[in-house]
Amino acid sequence: MASLRDLGLSEYEARAYRALLRTGPTTAKDLSRASEVPMGRIYDVLNSLEQHDLVRSQAASRPKKYAAVEPDAALDRLLEEKQRELEERAEQYGEVVDELSTELDAGEPVDGQFWTAAVGGEDATDLLLERIAAAERRMVVVAGAPATGFDLGTIGEQVTEELEAALDRGVEVRVLLSPETVDALPRSVGRRYTSELAEVDGFEVRTSPGVDGTFNVFDEIEVCIEVPHPLSADEPFAMIDVKDVEFATSVKEQFEPRWAEAEPLTFGQ
Repeated sequence: MASLRDLGLSEYEARAYRALLRTGPTTAKDLSRASEVPMGRIYDVLNSLEQHDLVRSQAASRPKKYAAVEPDAALDRLLEEKQRELEERAEQYGEVVDELSTELDAGEPVDGQFWTAAVGGEDATDLLLERIAAAERRMVVVAGAPATGFDLGTIGEQVTEELEAALDRGVEVRVLLSPETVDALPRSVGRRYTSELAEVDGFEVRTSPGVDGTFNVFDEIEVCIEVPHPLSADEPFAMIDVKDVEFATSVKEQFEPRWAEAEPLTFGQ
């Protein structure tokens, strides 16, 4: 069940506030009895509730009396206080991430080679987005026939967002698409490309017929390859990520002639 403790009050503070709602304006001594908060703690509890703006006091009376702020106002104040705390904590976490991002650096595999695979649409998409986010210098994106079983609308938007972030980092991005892939992309992706990416330095998209496979090359050391499902055209299958300089160089060498022959992409024509 929901509790005032969930919003930051201690057990004694929650007891005292609830008791004040029942009793109406009352003295600390009477409140101690009604709330079962020890007399030795009741004044500290009331002072804390006043600091939270949950209790009002009548200092002119002898003995001093206390009254609870109406529940709606009290809950709003507790919520606002929690939201401020969360915002401050999120800002602190962001500063920690910024500091660690300059301190931590991923090393190369000992033998210079490493590969991993993600099976299923969601995990495959996550792996692709992760590798795009890790690119530092150059990126090649090749998309042949539309990926079967994947939600092109969702993937297209997510990939576009990561490409924008990569360009902001100064990564050079070249994208080669088949005509079929261009036709299958949602209009929202086309509009975003036209309005936000088409004129960005370091970003270029071309199209070429006969592009069948879908893969990405990152920083000329890593290749991420989409694997179509061998038994079903309606299900996503896997994404394989290979970190191997020799293999990545070979793939890029085969990409360059196709890129040179490809035509610049223009949506809507």
